[in-house]
Amino acid sequence: MTRIADIMTRSVATVGRDETLQAAARRMHEMDIGALPVTDGRALIGMVTDRDITVRGVAAGMVAQEALVADVMTEDARWCNEDDLVEDVLAQLGDAQLRRLPVLGADHRIVGIVALADFATRQSTPTDETLREISTPDH
Repeated sequence: MTRIADIMTRSVATVGRDETLQAAARRMHEMDIGALPVTDGRALIGMVTDRDITVRGVAAGMVAQEALVADVMTEDARWCNEDDLVEDVLAQLGDAQLRRLPVLGADHRIVGIVALADFATRQSTPTDETLREISTPDH
């Protein structure tokens, strides 16, 4: 059985809660990604997405050069462990309608990130059902 550690991306960019929305957006742009784990040191404290910055921040009138990641981030971010099985994490992504999860090590510190693309390109478990669950609007 394949574990998340076998397919996750180990080099993960993060952002601090006290960084500006502009700094977070710039990091996303530079890395061509749409979400960043928010950390305090290596401890996961939340997630911020490009959509959070746009909808919760800019559309609400916040100034990207002044507003902080803490103002728009999701604090109760979901995560998985590096020893979790691929099938279990795929089910979690589908249930929560998420495209990515931070990966925590045994010390509960961030060690990577796993995205739907990792499942599709780095292992053989079908991802079509998970993608269908993620893409179906909640009722």
